[in-house]
Amino acid sequence: MRRGEAIDLGRDDVDLAAGVLTIREAKFGRSRMVPLHPSAVEALRSYAALRDHLCPTPRSTTFFVSSIGTALHRDGVHKTFVELTTAIALRTQASRPRIHDLRHSFAVHTLIESQRSGADCESQMASLSTYLGHVNPVGTYWYLSAAPELMELAATRLDGRFGGRP
Repeated sequence: MRRGEAIDLGRDDVDLAAGVLTIREAKFGRSRMVPLHPSAVEALRSYAALRDHLCPTPRSTTFFVSSIGTALHRDGVHKTFVELTTAIALRTQASRPRIHDLRHSFAVHTLIESQRSGADCESQMASLSTYLGHVNPVGTYWYLSAAPELMELAATRLDGRFGGRP
């Protein structure tokens, strides 16, 4: 998800029973449904229970709220991300991760696992593109750039198919 999509999620957009998020009016006015891994459902369920205990009468209908029950703001989310990545030593002078980098990592790791399992990555691009909320797979192919692991796996598959002949 994009940061703004997560911030804008309403309580009704999070269906923990079905394990699905509904992202409404995202980039380019598009909406989509995003299936959740069971571990994500459990984490969101725990968050919701704690949120409701600590803030029984929130001032916002968004799923994620501040400590005083108001909607989150992009700047505050960014600041918290910087603090957390610094605290766990992920952020250094040489490494300055951004929230959006999580989307990139997800896309690349999904494609790496597809390659390793022998799946046809080409056919999975449309699904991944929809999952990420891209208008078409062209936007998803951008994630493939600067991913040496993917290039190595692709080269290995090509070598296996064509026998390593120059």
